[in-house]
Amino acid sequence: MSETISVALVDDHKLLRNGLSNFIKSNPNFKVVFEADNGIDLQKKIKSQLLPDVVLMDINMPLMDGYDATEWLYKHYPSVKVIALSMYDSEECIIRMLRRGAKGYLLKDTEPSELIKAIQETKDNGYYYTPMVARQISLLINDKENEQKNASVLSEREMELLKYMASEMTYKEIADKMNLSPKTVENHREKICEKLQIKTRVGLVMYAMKNGIVK
Repeated sequence: MSETISVALVDDHKLLRNGLSNFIKSNPNFKVVFEADNGIDLQKKIKSQLLPDVVLMDINMPLMDGYDATEWLYKHYPSVKVIALSMYDSEECIIRMLRRGAKGYLLKDTEPSELIKAIQETKDNGYYYTPMVARQISLLINDKENEQKNASVLSEREMELLKYMASEMTYKEIADKMNLSPKTVENHREKICEKLQIKTRVGLVMYAMKNGIVK
């Protein structure tokens, strides 16, 4: 018999949250332990309710948004895994949530079957990423020796850029910081991706985090 996975929902849109809650409850392997309107409400409820295995976290919420709530959870309840569930698909939002401690990132128009898969895999493996990023993540986890070898091919300048790429800075902010043009930053990013065999900036962030290049 499969272990029941406990889930908490943090989203200020009650209608959407209720629908999501009913869907999750319809799966016999899952249970919803509590729902919260925002990060502040989450802080209150998590202290008095059963600790969830996985939290589905909205980003844009009043009082305390998903970024700060995820960071607070990561600091105080590191065993709780956060999956961001958002309308935003920008690199900046994804990177910011990953840096705050999220273990997965899904869009709100995700197919129900993928949501179920994401919750299950986050509980079992500690993370879930969409297919675009998942291959890079598995390579980073399963081939540590190759990671270290790849890191050594980067120049000091490329390593500096990688650290900035793994931050929440925009391309323009990185360019200003390094006294380069945005176009030059893009060119260097492409070279780093080619050297490390990584396709996206999100993949670079995960590479930097797994290798201890950034914390």
